[in-house]
Formats: sequence, C-alpha cells, structure tokens
Amino acid sequence: MTIEYGVIYLLLGAFAGLLAGLFGVGGGLVIVPVLVYLFSVQGFDSGVLVHLAIGTSLATIIVTSLSSVVAHHKHAAVRWDIVRQLSPGIIIGALLGAVIADLLSSVYLRRFFAVFEWLVGVQLLLNMRSRASRVLPVGWALFFAGKTIGFVSSIVGIGGGTMTVPFLVWCNIKMRQAVATSSACGLPIAIAGAAGFVVMGQTAQASINGSFGYFYLPAFAGIVVTSVLFAPLGAWLAHRLPAALLKRIFGLFLIGFGSYMFLNE
Repeated sequence: MTIEYGVIYLLLGAFAGLLAGLFGVGGGLVIVPVLVYLFSVQGFDSGVLVHLAIGTSLATIIVTSLSSVVAHHKHAAVRWDIVRQLSPGIIIGALLGAVIADLLSSVYLRRFFAVFEWLVGVQLLLNMRSRASRVLPVGWALFFAGKTIGFVSSIVGIGGGTMTVPFLVWCNIKMRQAVATSSACGLPIAIAGAAGFVVMGQTAQASINGSFGYFYLPAFAGIVVTSVLFAPLGAWLAHRLPAALLKRIFGLFLIGFGSYMFLNE
C-alpha cells in the first residue's frame, strides 16, 4: 500500500465519522462502496473485493461503536436490558450473514448492498420515521428481531442503526434511548460479523498483503484513527446545522452510492 492510499483511508475515516455523528447513520453505508472502488483501483481480485470491503467495514465499527457506547452510557441512555435480550439473536444472525455472504458472488453481494442503500437513502430523503405503535416483544419474537438485524447488518457491513433504531421506536422506546441502545447493539453485530468474515475468508481470499480473511488491515487502521476523532465533531454540527436538509442531501448521496454498487461489476 502506498502513502497515497493511506491518506485516502484517513480521509475516508474522517468523512465516515463525521457522517455518523451528524446523522446517527453508521459509516458503513459510505465506507463499503468507497472501499470497493479503492480496492478495485488497487487491483484486488474482483471476486473478493466486495467481501473484503464489508469485512473491513464491520471491523471498523467495533472501534467506533465502543467510543459511542461509552458516551451514551455516561448519560445513562443505554437500555442494557434490551441489549442483553437482542444480543443472542444478533450474534447468530451476524455469523449467519457472514456465511451467506461468503456463498454469494461479488455481483449479487453488490446488488444486495445497493438495494439496501437505496432504501436507506429514500428513507432519509423522505424523512420517514417510525411511529410508536406497539410494546417491545419478549422471548422468541425479540430473538428473531435481533437475528434479522444482525443478519442484514452483517451482509451489508453496517452497525445496524438504520434497522435497530426504527424497530425500537416502533416498540415505544424513546428516541434518545433507542439511539443509545442501537449503538450498544452495534458492538455484537460488528464483533460477530467481522469474526465471521475473517474466518470465512481464509479459504477464499486472494493473495493480498495485509489481509486476513475478508479483512484488510491498512484500510482498517486508517479509517478508525480519524473516524473516532471526527464523530464528536459531527455530533456538534448536528445541533447547529439544518438537519432535515442535510439528511435529504445525504439521502441523495446514498442513492448515488447504491447506484454505483448496482451498475458496476
């Protein structure tokens, strides 16, 4: 890896951290498509570069989620009882997602990611929000909810906030607690998902220096350094900029990223 790409990874981390703090949307939605492009420019095997981007994105979320959880916990906003109930399903779903992703070709994985990113982009563009309409389920129902969140999040390389927050709000959890609890749920998603991608990629990975399974260490190192630093700045700006307008602009960006992922193979 050249110094040029190292600088780009640092800039990508800064941008992803800024967006995560500004919109409360995980950086994976930006990190994955940008890494796919960068990996292709670097000449990585096209058959594994999407898997490599997703696995690397999940690994970065471990670090960013930890810093976010600490901040939310200090304000006593995390519903740890919900985290404990969701986590078993989340872990199983995230591991299953890594297994399924390994079975999918790069083309189908790109298209799955693209469709998901379009959906999130439209949600932001139209400012669609969940409305509290039921109580939080218990037992197997909550297990399967966690499994679904973990499964989809692992396949697309995100911390699950775009699914967990609406689900919790729909279940009458206050928005502040939903966001904080979602950040805590992002940790088991990222750990299980990243571990799954590392293991599943052992037999399929191409000969890429610095990679371990579907995980590329140089990109991970660059992204986490600046994303942690810039996330607080994004949170600060969120209270001073027109959030509704910025969300719509970001929604357009995500639709554009999704289109790139869908149309380029």
